[in-house]
Amino acid sequence: MRAPASDLPILFDDVSLVARGVTILDRVSLTLAPGAPSVLIGPNGSGKTTLLRMAMGLIAPTRGRVTWGGHEAAGPVRRAIVFQRPAMLRRSALGNVRYALAAAGVPRTERHARAGELMALVGLAGLERRPARRLSGGEQQRLALARALARSPEVLFLDEPTASLDPAATKAIEDIIRDVVTRGVKVVMATHDLGEARRVGGVILLMHRGRIAESAPASEFFNSPKTEEARRFLAGELLM
Repeated sequence: MRAPASDLPILFDDVSLVARGVTILDRVSLTLAPGAPSVLIGPNGSGKTTLLRMAMGLIAPTRGRVTWGGHEAAGPVRRAIVFQRPAMLRRSALGNVRYALAAAGVPRTERHARAGELMALVGLAGLERRPARRLSGGEQQRLALARALARSPEVLFLDEPTASLDPAATKAIEDIIRDVVTRGVKVVMATHDLGEARRVGGVILLMHRGRIAESAPASEFFNSPKTEEARRFLAGELLM
């Protein structure tokens, strides 16, 4: 099937996912539209990563449907995802980005200049020749972002992009996210860090037991949560 002109909006229509008798997503209805970032929060096992992977098109629902720009089964031409622990190729940092550009179909004559631009965008200029696997954790995460951006995505999915990073590395990642958003890329991100959700989020989606327990603009969600689940989660209580 021909890819749609736009992947947005991404629509979850009464979507469930059951694996080995366990319900992972439970009748989720959700629209991911252009604009401000959408930030998924919630306890471990609430379905955040699964929802990201399904929105990317990596897994299919067992019930309901997901559409991209009004189309089903559309290839991820305009989508990219960065996982919590991205794998680094056995080559230089620049080589990783050039490989991603080649995979995205960028002409060979344009790859060197484009790779340099992406390295600068993520703050890795000067580290082009460093073996990717010898970069720090924060640098590897920024390199993974550069590789994802090599696809010139319309939608960028981020799964816990700052997990286990120190405050300086976290700020560097958040700065890149803000830059990407200003360039018109829709960011959909999962995080456990409520402070980060406040700083980055345009819309907060609280997940609990595979469902969207509450969805609201960040200021509204944090200042006047509507559901008991949201109030308890913000108070640091364990959601069961």
